[in-house]
Amino acid sequence: MRIDKMLSNLGYGSRKEVKLLLKNGVVQLNGNIVKDAKQHVNPEEDTVVINGEPVEYKEFIYLMMNKPPGVISATEDSQHETVIDILEMEDVVFSPFPVGRLDKDTEGLLLLTNDGQLSHRLLSPKKHVPKTYFAVIDREVTEGDIVSFKEGVMLDDGYETKPAHLKIIKSGLPSEIELTITEGKFHQVKRMFEAVGKNVIYLKRLSMGPLLLDESLQLGEYRELTDEELQLLLNYEVEA
Repeated sequence: MRIDKMLSNLGYGSRKEVKLLLKNGVVQLNGNIVKDAKQHVNPEEDTVVINGEPVEYKEFIYLMMNKPPGVISATEDSQHETVIDILEMEDVVFSPFPVGRLDKDTEGLLLLTNDGQLSHRLLSPKKHVPKTYFAVIDREVTEGDIVSFKEGVMLDDGYETKPAHLKIIKSGLPSEIELTITEGKFHQVKRMFEAVGKNVIYLKRLSMGPLLLDESLQLGEYRELTDEELQLLLNYEVEA
């Protein structure tokens, strides 16, 4: 990889700005000052230092966000704020994208990465990766609903959902529940409750596969995954 491309990708500026850094002699490669923007570098083996500070190269970025309501789970949108708009520029330069979608008014766990292979594994319909949500429902959720969801309910388009695990946290008006599903149809949680004559009035995703929402993250906050969280994701065994 060319050194100017690597440094630009890492957020040290545009190609033009990086060339100025090189020209000023503040970039070292393996202990030697390098001024040629075309100089090739092996990020895995070579040591790059700028102004005495080592450059940490990473190919992929993995971010956990507590998505706020009113924000679109997309990389760009001409009318609405997206989850990418929330990110700091030092993270945007890696071109991350949301893994799956949360509805505009839904809160909670959203994974953003530029690792397409991991994203595919987590989103593939064949993998049945479980996702757990907390929801507030406008009517009383009953034991009968638990049975219905376990058997699968018919959505408004005639699709029958795969078995889902419904847990009642608080019954009454309204009810509070946790629901674990293994698929990701459009507005699925809301449509499943509509199928049993109820409406979701608040929805928050708590987990995706082995990844749990860090409850210390305020709405709109995000952080990089810890090494432990990343290994859990990368080693996650899903059904074939």
